[in-house]
Amino acid sequence: MSNILWKSLVVSPAVLGATLLVSATAIAAPNTTTSVSPAKQTGVTEVAQQSEMLAQTTIDQVNRYSNEGNQNNSQSQVTSVSQFSDVQPTDWAFQALQSLVERYGCIAGYPNATYRGNRALTRYEFAAGLNACLDRVNELIATATADLVTKQDLATLQRLQEEFSAELATLRGRVDSLEARTAELEANQFSTTTKLVGEAIFAVSDVFGDNTGDANNTVFQNRVRLDLQTSFTGRDVLHTRLAAGNAQAFSLIDNGGGVIDNTAEGTQTFQVGSGEGNNSVSIDRLTYQAPIGPAQVYLAASGGRHSHYAAVNNPYFFDQTDGGNGALSAFASESPIYRIGGGAGIALNLPLGRGGGILGNSSITAGYLASQANNPGLSQGLTNGDYAALGQLNFSVGDRLALAATYVHGYSAGGALFDSGEASDVNTAFGTRPFAVGTEQSNALLDAGSSNSYGVSAAFRPSDKLSVSGFVSYHDVTSVGIDNDFEAWSYGAGVALADFGKQGNVLGIFAGAQPYSFNRTGVTAGNDVPYHFEGFYKYRVSDNISVTPGVIWLTSPGQSSDNDDAIIGTLRTTFTF
Repeated sequence: MSNILWKSLVVSPAVLGATLLVSATAIAAPNTTTSVSPAKQTGVTEVAQQSEMLAQTTIDQVNRYSNEGNQNNSQSQVTSVSQFSDVQPTDWAFQALQSLVERYGCIAGYPNATYRGNRALTRYEFAAGLNACLDRVNELIATATADLVTKQDLATLQRLQEEFSAELATLRGRVDSLEARTAELEANQFSTTTKLVGEAIFAVSDVFGDNTGDANNTVFQNRVRLDLQTSFTGRDVLHTRLAAGNAQAFSLIDNGGGVIDNTAEGTQTFQVGSGEGNNSVSIDRLTYQAPIGPAQVYLAASGGRHSHYAAVNNPYFFDQTDGGNGALSAFASESPIYRIGGGAGIALNLPLGRGGGILGNSSITAGYLASQANNPGLSQGLTNGDYAALGQLNFSVGDRLALAATYVHGYSAGGALFDSGEASDVNTAFGTRPFAVGTEQSNALLDAGSSNSYGVSAAFRPSDKLSVSGFVSYHDVTSVGIDNDFEAWSYGAGVALADFGKQGNVLGIFAGAQPYSFNRTGVTAGNDVPYHFEGFYKYRVSDNISVTPGVIWLTSPGQSSDNDDAIIGTLRTTFTF
């Protein structure tokens, strides 16, 4: 590691030595009036102006070492002073900097084309540059250019080295310590390419409301996810996620005392992907993302979701890990349109414009996921089974407003719509079995069918601590059965207050309508809108622990106002590591 430091210092501060050599006399005896030749005088004047610039070069190189691996702070060699956006010809040190860049090639800049010439310099950093200067002297001597170095210059450098000997020793000690610690970490690290990201959720929950409250009890549930995130190039990531849990959603009871079949209303995020509910371990996500040219490619071998690669525009409510840090319910987390289909497939994000122009900051997203891609059976597989194809146009205005227009074409042989490639997810009775026909939905026959869904979403951040987001989705469903085509709607909006009461806390309020459809032929469903209201407060205990109490209120479950409202109360604790 120390080699990395000294090599990085040599790139730019080493030439500090070359410049200091030219000006050694001036530095050593600033009050002398010895006459010098015009050429020599030019060098002295130039170096006097360069001293601050040279010092800055040193600190930038040390910062580069200290932030090794941080691309935003890394520096790159420049060949012309015009490459710096913050250096102007009117600056007092412009000529000095121009000389250092174009004559000596010793200045490095930041990726955003800035030099940052007004930053301070510490004695340690100057000592590091001085040491690199001595290396430069040796290089000049070795390459038969020793005539550039006078005895007086060497004497000055020797005095400087003695002056900063303590700082040099301290700096070398720090480097040796860091090198030893790095070696220990490398010897005991889990993997050179993989890091482990974990999430464990403990949740106490209960539901209230006449029949529904009587049919359910207070529960203490859990879900654990271990995500092995592997990168082979530093820009790609392979997700291999293991999941286990025992969480199950509450049963909603109608006014006759029966269970409202085929509904996932009130399903909470930690209850999604809990497998069989017996803490058995499974791989619930196996995906790979990598850049190819300007595009970002997403490949899913198992557990793919549209929300993995498409912007859902629901900050503070949507949690990328889909569990412990966003909204309580799966419905408030993201628009149901992103839960149409799932499984294995491919997706692509391609930027269309940056900054000005007609397209502005825009991009296009396209993806295809099949829930039975692994099954070689009849009417199964990647193209002949259940699938969903998504197209989305994304647009942003600065960092305050984001918009998206989404289209999803889906096919389901089993009659499910918002299933995310699983048995059920977030939907009303309509949503889980939208192609049902018959006089009673619970006893209905199921026909296959296709759907064309259209959605818009938006997120607006008027300040750093306030976010407003919402979505609307429309679904045109066509079944192979007779008189079973219909239309459906869903919408929702939320307000989130970030850092409410404490940094890292979030207060969220969400309201919307679960997917619903009126006057369906042959189905005895109600014609009432199943509204969903939710409030939660995430309190950050520490960087790795948060506690989220919240309430979910469901009206007209199963799309019928005859059914009692259900109120779900939850206290969720999330551990991340």
